[in-house]
Amino acid sequence: MPKDQVDPIDALRENTSVPFERARAMPTEVYIEQSFADAELEHIFRKEWYCVGRADALAVPGDYVACELAGQPIVVLRDQSGALRAMSNVCLHRMSTLLQGRGNAKTIVCPYHAWTYNLDGKLRGAPAMTQNEAFCKDSYALPQVRCEEWLGWVFVSLDPDAAPVAKQLSEVAQMIGGYDMANYSEAFYEEHVWNTNWKVLAENFMESYHLPVCHAGTIGGLSQLEDMICPPGHATFNYHTILKDESLRIAMAHSDNDRLVGDERRTTYLLALYPSLMITLTPGYFWYLSLHPKGPGQVHIRFGGGMSNDFADDPEVQDNFTELKALLDDVNVEDRGCTEKVYKGLCSDAAAPGHLSHLERPNYDFAQYLMAKIDEGSTV
Repeated sequence: MPKDQVDPIDALRENTSVPFERARAMPTEVYIEQSFADAELEHIFRKEWYCVGRADALAVPGDYVACELAGQPIVVLRDQSGALRAMSNVCLHRMSTLLQGRGNAKTIVCPYHAWTYNLDGKLRGAPAMTQNEAFCKDSYALPQVRCEEWLGWVFVSLDPDAAPVAKQLSEVAQMIGGYDMANYSEAFYEEHVWNTNWKVLAENFMESYHLPVCHAGTIGGLSQLEDMICPPGHATFNYHTILKDESLRIAMAHSDNDRLVGDERRTTYLLALYPSLMITLTPGYFWYLSLHPKGPGQVHIRFGGGMSNDFADDPEVQDNFTELKALLDDVNVEDRGCTEKVYKGLCSDAAAPGHLSHLERPNYDFAQYLMAKIDEGSTV
C-alpha cells in the first residue's frame, strides 16, 4: 500500500503496541506525512511546555526572546519589575509581529505603525489616533501567555491548564540535584533550521548508539558503548547516561564541587524533556537543543550552552570552553549530515523501520509518549 494511504496515527499505534524487547523504529509515515505534523502541533505543541532558552540570557529588564509556538508568535521578556513574562507578539492594531530574535528593548514598538507597548504589554502610545472617537488606549493590552522558570530554563505554554513544569519534572530535579543545573551560565546561543523532521533530530540526541560511527571524527572515541546506560523512560522525559573520558577536563566536576562523588563526577546525563528540550548535562558544562517542527521536513533549532559556575574563577576555563564550542560545532555538522540523510531515506518508497538496539530504549519511550499525547488529545 502506498504511504499516502496509510494513516500515520494508526501506524504509530500498531508500532507502539509491542514491548520494547520486540520494538522497531517508528513508521515512516509519522515523519513525512503532513497530517501527522498537524496532529503534533494540535495535540502536543499547543498543549505542552516549550523551552525558549535560559533565564540568565534574559537577565535585565527589556531582555527578550521571540518565538513561534504552534503557529502563535510569542515574546518572552524580563519586565520592569524583574519578572519573566510571556505575551502575544502581535500588534493589536494591524496585526504585524513585533519583536524578532533576541535583544533588549525599553518598550515594544510595532515596526509597521509604531504603536508602542510597555514591557507588561499595556499600550503606551499610538500615533495619529486622536480622531477615532472609539479608540481608548487603556483598553489595549497584549494577551498574556503562561511562562515558568525551572532550574534556569524558561518555558512557555499555550495551555492554561498545563501542569506546572516543576511538578512535571520533579523526578528530573531530584535525579540531577548534585549538578545544580540552575548554577550554569549560558555562553552561546544560536538558531538554525535543518532539513529533517524534528523527531529525527530528537531521536538522534536520545541515543548514543550512533556516536562511534557518525562522530568518528570528533567525540566518537570519548565514550564506549558498554558504558552507556539506557533505563526505561518516564511519563514526561527519558534519559541515558555515559561516562566521559577524564581527558575532557571541563566535563568533570570541579574540585570545589562536593555534591558529586565517585563516577558521578564524570557522568554525563543526556536528558530528553518532552516534547522537545534536549540537554547534555556534564558536571562542568552543558549544551542544549530546543526543537520546533517547521512542517514534516524541517526543524527549527535553538542551540545554546555554557559552563557550570563552579568554573567561574578557573583561569583556563575560557580557553577550554572555546575549544569545546569548536568541537560542538563540528559535532553539529556531523549530526546535520546524519539526520538529513535519515529524512531523505524516510521519504523513500523502500524505507521500512528496523528493530531497535537496547541502546535505543529512549527512542521507544519517545514513541510511547507521542502516541499517548495524540490519543489523549483526540479523545478530549
